Amino acid sequence: DQDIKLPPGLTGGDSRELILVGESRWVSTAETIECYWGFNVSELKGSCECGEVTYLVKGPLRPTIACHCTQCRKTSGHYWAATQVPSKHLKLVKDGGLKWFRSSARARRGFCVGCGSSLFWQMDGEGTTSIGSGTLDDLPVGEASVDKHIYVADKGTYYNLSDGLPLFDGW
Repeated sequence: DQDIKLPPGLTGGDSRELILVGESRWVSTAETIECYWGFNVSELKGSCECGEVTYLVKGPLRPTIACHCTQCRKTSGHYWAATQVPSKHLKLVKDGGLKWFRSSARARRGFCVGCGSSLFWQMDGEGTTSIGSGTLDDLPVGEASVDKHIYVADKGTYYNLSDGLPLFDGW
């Protein structure tokens, strides 16, 4: 069991649901969802390059994480930078071009068959969807900024990481 510190004003008797996503603590009610830490957005649109896949995201976005693992580099052509939401807060508006690729025994990646845009990543049983931050349309400045680099032991040899953000060899 994790020691969970609830946001001010939230008590065990509230009709709110506490959602744990990685290091984030999200609190949802029937009317709203708030992030204990993170970035609360009301609704954002996103899409692939050709427009055959469009989506809406409601609620807070996790800060963006830059993943340098071999799979992310192979599917994106560089490292992959993604935010994340509970899957129930992602609504596919147009999904005719969406194809899912089983990239490992425990995860899958969503991409557009028309233009090849890498859009989503889902870990089995987690209930969350990682969203390529670059696929979000009109993301406000400062929202879901990159806050760390992961799997840097697998990063490509053709670039350096010098932005001063935390570096992790694994997750």
